[in-house]
Amino acid sequence: MAKNSVEILLIEDDPAEARLLKEVLKSFNLQSFSLVHVNRLQAALEKLKCDYFDVILLDLTLPDSQGLSSVETIVDQAPNLPIVVLTNTNDDNLAIEAVRRGAQDYLIKRKINVEVLVRSIKYAIERQRASEILREANESLVNQIQTKTDELIKVREIDRLKSGLFSMFSHDFRNPLTTVLACAELLQKKSHLLTEEKKVHLFDLLRGASKNMSQLLDEVLLVGRADSGTSKCNLVNLDLTSLCRQIVDELQIIADKKQIEIIFISQNTLPESSWDESLLRHILSNLLSNAIKYSLDNSQIKFELIAEDKQVVFRIQDWGIGIPQADIPHLFEPFHRANNVERIPGTGLGLAIVKNCVETHRGYINLESEVGLGSIVTVTIPFTFS
Repeated sequence: MAKNSVEILLIEDDPAEARLLKEVLKSFNLQSFSLVHVNRLQAALEKLKCDYFDVILLDLTLPDSQGLSSVETIVDQAPNLPIVVLTNTNDDNLAIEAVRRGAQDYLIKRKINVEVLVRSIKYAIERQRASEILREANESLVNQIQTKTDELIKVREIDRLKSGLFSMFSHDFRNPLTTVLACAELLQKKSHLLTEEKKVHLFDLLRGASKNMSQLLDEVLLVGRADSGTSKCNLVNLDLTSLCRQIVDELQIIADKKQIEIIFISQNTLPESSWDESLLRHILSNLLSNAIKYSLDNSQIKFELIAEDKQVVFRIQDWGIGIPQADIPHLFEPFHRANNVERIPGTGLGLAIVKNCVETHRGYINLESEVGLGSIVTVTIPFTFS
């Protein structure tokens, strides 16, 4: 078989018609063509599963298929293979419908000669190739448009994030900064007139304001890393139970101001594993701080550490003000805050950052809440062994 031969599949149940077509091709140049003949549509479909063909010559009247349904059946199995329909009917409407259903050309058997047949085969192959090139170009264009659209959406989202950050800084950063400047000025200019108790109070204000500014800066840095895709885990071996107890002890001091008790429960034996301490501290400190912030005075917060088969679960439950159902799907979006917390200070960045930290640790977070009954936040992270 010549390297550049055209592989033809002839589907024709009339032996005389099949012989005639073979003779027509022979009279042109048999070395340029290789023809396989079958007399049933099902036999053709079996051939198409295992053999390669450049073009199909299809009779529309077959024992196991009639009319243009044969075209549709072949197109379903071999959508990129050109089909030349053969028929005894000189019907322009039938020819047009055949092309609409996937055929590349239409030949009337009694008018076939070598030039007509060879030209039709070549044109069918070239039209199909052109159609494929056009389809691939169209798919590429659609993909490019989608990529550019995604990039535009991301740019707009970044602009929105930047705008939100600037707005947050203009409001939330100014307040503690004003406190720092005012306290520093009093201590500088009127220190000799202040009592020791007043000085201690001013220093407490300075520490609190400085801590607030530091937290804001940490959140902005975490947002920046999340947006640029540079968040990553720095894994070290950790005793999770000890880390959780330490975080609880640190936050219990804040909780005491509202007479809130944090109850820590560690269930099951935790295997030794590797964690990013900074990410875990941010996740747990933020979630516990939120629970304290939105809890009522003289209440409790339950913090559970649960070891499961291949993962660890951190569950934090409070009996605070709760979250409206309409807000829950959006709480992990930057700057979104629930409608019932407008009078409680906050940036709206905390949960968005927590979600990124959890996902960086290949985990997921879930929140359940009901107004007036409280909230349950569950963080699930797989164990990582070094």
